[in-house]
Amino acid sequence: MKELLLYIARNLVDSPDEVTVTEREDGDKTVFELRVAPADMGKVIGRHGKIAKEIRTLMRSVAQRQGKHISVDIVDD
Repeated sequence: MKELLLYIARNLVDSPDEVTVTEREDGDKTVFELRVAPADMGKVIGRHGKIAKEIRTLMRSVAQRQGKHISVDIVDD
């Protein structure tokens, strides 16, 4: 799952080396924290949050097929 999120994010941004994903457990849910370069934040979020919403939808769909619960947080440091 983490690798899929890294793959998606790295293909959206101009600085793929600065993409990181941190995985943590929050109860029965796994939370993935996605960090990108400040200049690439808009590319990951998209207009009106459309790209971020689609990333979350795709990741939830994959997790559901594996019987897991996840969420994706895009973190701005």
